[in-house]
Amino acid sequence: MTNFNALVLGLLIVGAITVDVMLYGSEHLVFLGKKFAEFLEWIAFWR
Repeated sequence: MTNFNALVLGLLIVGAITVDVMLYGSEHLVFLGKKFAEFLEWIAFWR
């Protein structure tokens, strides 16, 4: 992955989180954080 692609991907993620917080509040971030942690554990299993 090039630096440019990583920068664009990072900006998209930050933008999506910003829009989510502005529209729905920060409660969703806790849910998404927990699901992301479960996803990382699942990925580690397949590694």
